[in-house]
Amino acid sequence: MSIMTALKYNINLKLLCHRSYILKNGLQCLSSFAKYAEHKPLEKIRNIGISAHIDSGKTTLTERILFYTGRIAKMHEVRGKDNVGATMDSMELERQRGITIQSAATYTLWKDHNINIIDTPGHVDFTVEVERALRVLDGAVLVLCAVGGVQSQTITVDRQMRRYNVPRLAFINKLDRLGANYKRTLEQLRGKLHLNAALLQLPIGLESNNTGIIDLIHQKALYFEGNFGEIVREDEIPSNMRTEVQDKRQELIENLSNIDEKLGEMYLNETQILEKDIMDAIRRSCIQRTFVPVLVGTALKNRGVQPLLDAVVNYLPNPGEVENYAFKENEKETTKILLNSERSDKHPFIGLAFKLEAGKFGQLTYFRCYQGMLRKGDSLHNTRVKKKIRVQRLVRLHSNQMEDVTEVYAGDIFALFGVDCASGDTFVSDSDLLLSMESIHVPDPVISMSIKLKNTKDRENFAKGISRFTKEDPTLKHYYDVDNKESLISGMGELHLEIYSQRLEREYNCPIILGKPKVSFRETIREPFEFDYLHKKQSGGAGQYARVIGVIEPLPPEKNTEIIFCDETIGTNVPKQFVPGVERGFRTMCEKGFLSGHKVAGVKFRLIDGMHHCVDSSELAFFLAGQGAMKESYCNGLWQVLEPIMLVSVTVPVEFQGIVMAQISRRNGILLNTDNNEGWTVLEAEIPLNNMFGYIGELRSTTQGKGEFTMEYARYTPCLPAVEEQIIREYQIANNIVPEAQQKKN
Repeated sequence: MSIMTALKYNINLKLLCHRSYILKNGLQCLSSFAKYAEHKPLEKIRNIGISAHIDSGKTTLTERILFYTGRIAKMHEVRGKDNVGATMDSMELERQRGITIQSAATYTLWKDHNINIIDTPGHVDFTVEVERALRVLDGAVLVLCAVGGVQSQTITVDRQMRRYNVPRLAFINKLDRLGANYKRTLEQLRGKLHLNAALLQLPIGLESNNTGIIDLIHQKALYFEGNFGEIVREDEIPSNMRTEVQDKRQELIENLSNIDEKLGEMYLNETQILEKDIMDAIRRSCIQRTFVPVLVGTALKNRGVQPLLDAVVNYLPNPGEVENYAFKENEKETTKILLNSERSDKHPFIGLAFKLEAGKFGQLTYFRCYQGMLRKGDSLHNTRVKKKIRVQRLVRLHSNQMEDVTEVYAGDIFALFGVDCASGDTFVSDSDLLLSMESIHVPDPVISMSIKLKNTKDRENFAKGISRFTKEDPTLKHYYDVDNKESLISGMGELHLEIYSQRLEREYNCPIILGKPKVSFRETIREPFEFDYLHKKQSGGAGQYARVIGVIEPLPPEKNTEIIFCDETIGTNVPKQFVPGVERGFRTMCEKGFLSGHKVAGVKFRLIDGMHHCVDSSELAFFLAGQGAMKESYCNGLWQVLEPIMLVSVTVPVEFQGIVMAQISRRNGILLNTDNNEGWTVLEAEIPLNNMFGYIGELRSTTQGKGEFTMEYARYTPCLPAVEEQIIREYQIANNIVPEAQQKKN
């Protein structure tokens, strides 16, 4: 290739020579990244995230971006044949499964603009990774599959982008796949996501006939040549597409005229609209989130990536064009303060810790700098815990590789070592600035499983691993259920918990067993039971004598989780110093019921009368008498099992409302309320907790992954007879208890 050709196509000759050398010799060389460490002016910075549904091509697209910008010397595929895997999938599990589990950060250079990129997972189980990435980014690229179109996680990502007011570009990927239909995908963007979207490009052919793309603004055909599509060749628009190009360009201008005042005025006055006018209008409306530019391509076949990078630079905002706020609280009110994004040390440093990760050298904390600058050796203050830290090491990230820097400025994404903090903490350089930034939305866990160690000797490793993972991932919870005497782990889905169980085995050599957790049932008495119990042991030596008379009765439904002891004695038949012994005996017996072994609740023990012996009575005797009275009620009273009822809120698209209502009915749920809004319906119902296991899998499979639910405890209520019978039978079998009817028969 001649020098003139290289200059014409804006190719870095030095980089091409370096790549060809690597390709010929199969060697990996360490490149100097001095040019990436340069601190650019504010208008030359872009912070973007790449988000999409599962298997839309996010990581493949990021790999191409890094290659074309010269950040990596060789491209690798997700779950590639060479067993290397994509650069951003640095975890071994990610490379084996071919999915992204953790969001990964990098930064690169394109046309003298520094672009910070975060590649996020597509599975809903790892949705918190998308949440915290979008919280700190100024723009995003929403990747869509040309075959699948707008899918379940696309809708979730769109809702997250709206939550954090993130401007976005849409990139319709996989045009080379069989069944690719970019027009349908565009209609779904407008219909399902209610976005004002229009094409900036058209594909030249689809599926195996796709050869390039047409730029509607500049009215040129772009072809991607060379071994890896690195040469972008401009050419005339094919004659059979000129009419379509004119129509689509006019549609783009009309779309923009409706939302951009300046372009609308030019359009109405029939002023000549230049290419720069269209680009300026796209940038203004994109930053205001009133318009979504749609680009097309196929990352796997190396087409359309460079124009996408140009669009990121041209249309997405720099950190100075996004308003970021901090909140200052005092005794009277909370003040909202606009942060200054100027890249200098004129203003105090304000940064947000948005992600934690355990590294080789301790905890690695990802930060976004919103104001001021930070140097190595400076001190920072955590405004939540009022704790001071010293910056020992300052790094910028390229996937799992770290590059040391001496200073960072407003708009930069970086990381610190040795910072003990939580995700969402605000840090300032001035201790008098008691500011806090809006925290990250963390969804509640939706599934719980019991967790057991295969080998008890691994307890120490398990404690280390689970402590690290729950700190890194706020949607992962681990706790001990006192009622059922088992450890539970909660997360966003079965895949979420499965990944962490595999990581415990791989990284901490601690294999575990996951299973269905037990439900905390309760036992209560159906109707009042009168007791008159005498505890007597006077066969010689120190004797024991205690008599208790009273009633054990059920509490009303609103108090059926409590146990109450009531002393109603009059006179000295039961001396007051012995009453606590009766109460202890009653409460001890309530720890384990007679029917199923669960705790007793919703019971009131009324001590009305009794008798004592002046020598043989003691607190121990009355303790045993209290226990005996409860045992007598177990044998002769009428008891029942209570189960926890959960208030469940299910959010699904309107078209799945009937299916979800049938699911609720099938799980013995009672529908309380439905609310429809903007194509979504929220159903509130009360469902027994015992019937909720496995529901997240059923809900996602029947709603194409679009459904989600939350649940919270509502109350305890009597079980259905069949359920109660099954619980009692399982308890008797597990404890080798012979039923009373069987005993009489024998």
